[in-house]
Amino acid sequence: MTELAADCSRCAALCCVAPAFAKSSDFAVDKPAGRPCRNLGDDFRCTIHEELPRRGFPGCVVFDCFGAGQRITQETFGGRDWRSAPELSGDMFALLPVVRQLHELMWYLTEALKLDEARRLHPELRAALDETDALAGGDPADLRRLDVEAYRVKIVPLLRRVSETVRSRIGGRRPDHSGARLIGRRLRGADLRGASFRGALLIGADLRGADLRRADFTGADMRGTDLRGANLDGAIFLTPSQLRAAVTGVDHP
Repeated sequence: MTELAADCSRCAALCCVAPAFAKSSDFAVDKPAGRPCRNLGDDFRCTIHEELPRRGFPGCVVFDCFGAGQRITQETFGGRDWRSAPELSGDMFALLPVVRQLHELMWYLTEALKLDEARRLHPELRAALDETDALAGGDPADLRRLDVEAYRVKIVPLLRRVSETVRSRIGGRRPDHSGARLIGRRLRGADLRGASFRGALLIGADLRGADLRRADFTGADMRGTDLRGANLDGAIFLTPSQLRAAVTGVDHP
């Protein structure tokens, strides 16, 4: 089974080198793409990992490669890294966003397969998962040629069907906040069962004590979203990184 959770001990710190950082509330410094972060140690570990938010790098805490980093390092490049084999750096860095998007889709497909309400869609979901996994395991040349955005457009409608099928079982009013700007919105204690927050901006929103059972959080920006006391039982497509970005009152790995 392909790993869909990051294992930094088996990665060559690709997320600390490949992307560009813009100085902001998420990153304390500007960093060009392809240049190692100033906090990266010789052992490919972050030297301030336990202090990232306090030192101005909360964006690093909530980033999730869904296991793409170690797959590229260990599988695609056989355990080699960009320091010992600098000739590989171009491909390694270019593949991170591609494989990460494929692994993210695999995470959603895997989560969808856990939903009993979508049983009739399970054969399509398994086929899509197998296809996506095969693409992610391709060689560097094939991965660089892959139009990952076009592939995402192919998979997303299936995930939307899963969401509609699951949320329709709630019955009654199901608020549609897809793509909505809900920055700082006060929704404390609201009945949001079966709501769609797909692609919504929930930055700093107050959802304390809200009923969010079977709500869909696909791609929602949840930085600072206050979820304390909210009922998230059965919420769908809510990633660990979204929970790390939110205020929950509990520690998330």
